[in-house]
Amino acid sequence: MYSPRPVPPDAAALPAFLQQELMNIARASVENSPFLSLQMLYAAPAKPRDGMVVLADGTTWNPGSGGGFYGYRAGAWRFLG
Repeated sequence: MYSPRPVPPDAAALPAFLQQELMNIARASVENSPFLSLQMLYAAPAKPRDGMVVLADGTTWNPGSGGGFYGYRAGAWRFLG
């Protein structure tokens, strides 16, 4: 998982900092992880697309079956569990 570091205040240190940050981003994008962590959503995504999987809170945003995991397919949110 990528976590950005604070930007150095010295402008001369920026090139090395940016190079390292880009390498960290690239590494994080290809690392295998034993789990997938979804953020709780309190409102529907603005532009849902087929294949999206989300975690709805079930109170502020209830796609149909309360809180839980939903997949978007064929124009509707489907409860996954």
